Amino acid sequence: MNFNLKEAGLTENESKVYLALLNKGPSLAGSISRKTGLHRRTIYDTVEMLIKKGLVGYILKNNRKIFQASNPKRMLEILEEKQNQISPIIPELLEQYNSTKEKQETNFYKGKEGLKTIFEDQLDSKEILILGASPRAYDVLQFYFKWYDKKRKQKKIKSRIIATDKKIFNLPLTEIRYLPEKYTNPLAVNIYDDKTAIILWAKEPIAILIKNKEIAEGYKNYFELMWKIAK
Repeated sequence: MNFNLKEAGLTENESKVYLALLNKGPSLAGSISRKTGLHRRTIYDTVEMLIKKGLVGYILKNNRKIFQASNPKRMLEILEEKQNQISPIIPELLEQYNSTKEKQETNFYKGKEGLKTIFEDQLDSKEILILGASPRAYDVLQFYFKWYDKKRKQKKIKSRIIATDKKIFNLPLTEIRYLPEKYTNPLAVNIYDDKTAIILWAKEPIAILIKNKEIAEGYKNYFELMWKIAK
């Protein structure tokens, strides 16, 4: 539970104190201290921050402060306030991001989630060329390619594949040609738009994505040469 509250923007101590008050109801600082194990001085500092956030209130009784947790729905209001504060600056941040994006020409990805980033990036292209398609891809990313090919079909993105394993066949909007099996290896090159993704289909896959028009054109020319040779 503490972790979830921290995700909502509370510190660890704030989470402990707020949950303690929810659990115990109206409490003195000493009681909160015993419940949470936090020093009394820390309790006062933490409660002060929670009061500023509108998550805790207090009443004076016999000249002593009795603290009480506010309705948890206040969490949603805090998140909404943060969103309202951030929304106006998003256009400016996007402008800065786009102005530097072109400079980021090479990215390294490791693991299954990293590779999914590359394949989902391909879903914005017109055509995908794959040199050296490996059946290992379907072992590494089980089930994912069913979704990917369905999405590619919906967007009418064509692909051409040069493979060595004839187990790769019958893919939507895809033309496949084959080279002799002796050229089989776990390395594949995906070329789309001005990008080239060099992928090693290992148990822990890795990939290098290069955004460079000249490099992409060079690989496209090589692909077309191999396409003529393949059957």
